[in-house]
Amino acid sequence: MNRLVQIWRTSTVRLTATFVLIFAVFSVLLLAFITFQSSIQIQRQQAADIEREVRQIQNIDRVRGITEVVRAVERLSRLPGPGIYYLGDPTGMMIVGNVDDFPPLILQVPGGYSFNYARQRPFDGGGDAPQGTALVRSLVLDSGLLLVVGRDVVERRGFTAIIFQGFLWGVVGIIVAAIFAGVFTSIRVLKRIDAINSTSSQIMSGNLSERVPVTRRNDEFDALATSLNAMLDRIEGLMQGLKEVTDNVAHDLKTPLTRMRNKAEAALRSGGEPETQREALETTIAESDKLIRTFNALLMIARAEAGAPSGAFADVDVSAIVADVAELYGPLAEDEGMVIEAAVTPGIVLRGNRELIGQALVNLVENALKYGMPPEGRPGRIIVGLRPENGRVLLTVSDNGPGIPEDDRERVIERFVRLERSRTDAGSGLGLSLVAAVARLHRGSFRIEDNGPGVRAVMDLPQTETRPAQA
Repeated sequence: MNRLVQIWRTSTVRLTATFVLIFAVFSVLLLAFITFQSSIQIQRQQAADIEREVRQIQNIDRVRGITEVVRAVERLSRLPGPGIYYLGDPTGMMIVGNVDDFPPLILQVPGGYSFNYARQRPFDGGGDAPQGTALVRSLVLDSGLLLVVGRDVVERRGFTAIIFQGFLWGVVGIIVAAIFAGVFTSIRVLKRIDAINSTSSQIMSGNLSERVPVTRRNDEFDALATSLNAMLDRIEGLMQGLKEVTDNVAHDLKTPLTRMRNKAEAALRSGGEPETQREALETTIAESDKLIRTFNALLMIARAEAGAPSGAFADVDVSAIVADVAELYGPLAEDEGMVIEAAVTPGIVLRGNRELIGQALVNLVENALKYGMPPEGRPGRIIVGLRPENGRVLLTVSDNGPGIPEDDRERVIERFVRLERSRTDAGSGLGLSLVAAVARLHRGSFRIEDNGPGVRAVMDLPQTETRPAQA
């Protein structure tokens, strides 16, 4: 009982029941209209038959005379069927016909009437005289004879009763079919909804790999399931990323925190020598700065992956940003024995966040400065490029250094990942992760390619517009 109450409370069942009721009511009204019109049509047909025979007999009376009228009425009276005929002299005495008992008013006042009657016995003399109800029309012919023509309506009423019986059976059939269709539809819809609820319950219990089943019907439920699954994929990816970040933070920050603690402990054991304590404090500050930079990078990545807040995007002149960064890092590159060149298409404007795009470009340039020095004493060369291509904007930072092995190009974009040759250098392994997050935030992508020799880091972003360069 409780299950039925719960099912009835669902919007699907109540909406289905409403539609079934509306369908049944309109179907019953339609059948009733058809039945009523059928009965009316039968009555009109009988009235039309009476009028036609009256006109025929009147025509015979005018053209052929009384004798032919008598023969015509006699012939019609002998025919089987619902026809009623009477022909009498001006005094009302019957000459020929199949009904002789009429109410006096019918013979006295011409017009249309309905009455109960008894037919004469059949002409062969056998059987009982049929009883019935008749619809007749009486009139006086030009010859002075009284004519009555009519139809038995019992047969018509029987036919009408058959129509009404069919109408009732049709109503029952419609109601049963509507209920069956409603129940069938409700069950199918509730099954789809139950599947979504079941998947949601499993996900809430901790199984993030569950997905809403998708059928091959390509209906609105499949569209909803596809959207929910895409959302679940995104949530699972974020949760997995959070887990990885937590593990990596716990692993990578353990070492600097341990060094800080050991330095502080050593300073306390030294007996208070100022030089030892000063060195311990300087080391602690340096390690703290590294930790702060790491957390700032994590916060910036989280901000990029969470999406920009409302109003954070604006039209950004990326050409100016790239030129400024290349100019800013030019002297630093010279100190490192390298050269930075800018290959920038002027006037490129993107819809985005200026701070994040600038920070991503800075990370790429700093990575090139750290790891882009070629071996064997060859001069280092970094090219910062920006150009439109096929409706996209490609922001590239290329170097001629030792490069990155193809198997590691995807891996270095992950958080806290550092290759073996870079583990001794300062850094947290978050720079390229931030670049990838910024690219995704701007509906683009980030990839690392072979520059032959060296590395080419490419941010592929959708283009907004290109403004003409100013002189």
